[in-house]
Amino acid sequence: MSSNRLMYLPLGGAGEVGMNCYVYGYGPEHDERLIVVDLGVTFPDMDSTPGVDLILPDVSWLQERRDRIDGIFITHAHEDHVGAVGHLYDRLKAPIYARAFTANIGRRKLEEHGIDTDVLTTVSPWPETVEAGPFKVGFVPISHSIPESSGLVIDTPAGRIVHTGDFKIDTNPGVGEPFDAELWSSFGAVKALVCDSTNVFSHAEGRSESTLADPIAELIRTQDGMVAATTFASNIARVKTLAEAGVAAGRSVCLLGRSMSRMVQAGTETGVLADFPAVISPEDATQIPRENLMLLVTGSQGERRAASAQLANGKYRGLQMKEGDTFLFSSKTIPGNERGVIKIINQFSEMGVDVVDDHGGLYHVSGHANRPDLEAMHKMVGAQVVIPMHGEHRHLREHAKVSKSAGFDSIIAVNGTIVDLSGNAPKIGGYVETGRTYLDGSVQVGMLDGIVRDRIRMALNGHVIITVIIDENDDPLGEPWCELKGLPEVGASNAPLVDVLEEDLGQFLMRADAKTLRDDDKLEEQMKRIARKTSQAEIGKKVEVTCVISRLS
Repeated sequence: MSSNRLMYLPLGGAGEVGMNCYVYGYGPEHDERLIVVDLGVTFPDMDSTPGVDLILPDVSWLQERRDRIDGIFITHAHEDHVGAVGHLYDRLKAPIYARAFTANIGRRKLEEHGIDTDVLTTVSPWPETVEAGPFKVGFVPISHSIPESSGLVIDTPAGRIVHTGDFKIDTNPGVGEPFDAELWSSFGAVKALVCDSTNVFSHAEGRSESTLADPIAELIRTQDGMVAATTFASNIARVKTLAEAGVAAGRSVCLLGRSMSRMVQAGTETGVLADFPAVISPEDATQIPRENLMLLVTGSQGERRAASAQLANGKYRGLQMKEGDTFLFSSKTIPGNERGVIKIINQFSEMGVDVVDDHGGLYHVSGHANRPDLEAMHKMVGAQVVIPMHGEHRHLREHAKVSKSAGFDSIIAVNGTIVDLSGNAPKIGGYVETGRTYLDGSVQVGMLDGIVRDRIRMALNGHVIITVIIDENDDPLGEPWCELKGLPEVGASNAPLVDVLEEDLGQFLMRADAKTLRDDDKLEEQMKRIARKTSQAEIGKKVEVTCVISRLS
């Protein structure tokens, strides 16, 4: 029996939606050669990650073993699969492989970080394969909501693995390759199918992207004022459908938002987006009569810096929405983004703008496989075991139930779980520390570093800075003084809060013994205790406190 182990390890995307990062390994246990599938991001929110710019997978485990990484394979160009490539490349230093459209987006991300784009190799679809250590990896075209999405066939000495990536079964996606059932049924003996779980709770048959063209065209045709529409910028099939509907209604089309323009440009440069309607610049759009103009804008998820939010706030690039205009959300709101989207809808409503949402599926279809599509994929591939990925824990668990009910073995593996696929049945082979890395400004910080936690505590409790000067005889020099941040000026005593704090702290310093005054740690501890006790009595909050103790020598 071979002493080598075949392993699967999710570091992101298993137990959550987004931030995808999966590892496959083969070789002697604890010394396997490794490949990485996808390096994605997820997005912060002001409640749990205030001030954070992006959230990346924690790749510390990989970084410690980067001399064993034989390649990084990117399945498609959505941010939750490719968005961390530029941020994390220097920590992994492994060759990157992707198909042409994804490679175009990936190279832009590398360039933004000053990384030589030669580290990324453009590959052709299956049956071409890439040799990476003991692995042979092929990119198999699959339909999704972005062009040139691919599943992966991963051949190893211990058997074949099929990794679906994100997918749906769509034989007429408009832009990109249609789903090829014959191809996906042709892989022979497969040890494991690692499969998208996002829509496992949707029991309805999946719908094709092509079903949206007529309803969208009819909606745009019947509007009187200016029309603006938003969707995921990466769904360039939808962007094209919207643009064509605008042109058919006699409107000039203008793209607003960098990511929208970038995706259309990438599609055109790589040849996956043919015959995209002519567009006009924002400057020219200001000269077009409102009834003859259609805006295609970023920000379908309520992102506060995107074009949708800017228009809702009043004006963007010289353009503004007015009473009688129409705004279309040709998208589904991702759970967690409802607050931002609702805010935009209400802002438009106050302007007299009519907002149209998904409206029962008329103007949006998902890019992920519903349960019938998942069941079809299981049968086509016919793997020994189905491993659910890309979903919250409830999705993974339900997907495993669906797999087992159809006679397939299945195992649930959340982030940090090593699955040993060496034998005839999968088993848990151990666990690794995993988590998240925050991009905070230009610096990457660990989830457990305490920075975001402290930021939340300051936001919840307010902040007091206490400054005291101690002379060369270890006596206080004058009174302590306080600065307040994020706190009310007056408390329960109807006196200024800063005065009450300074009075209580001054009284303490007058009573403090010499031992306390000589010891900065004890002095700080006592002043923090008094400040919190006073603030609790005055305003009902135990504030965050910083002490600055200066000693004269």
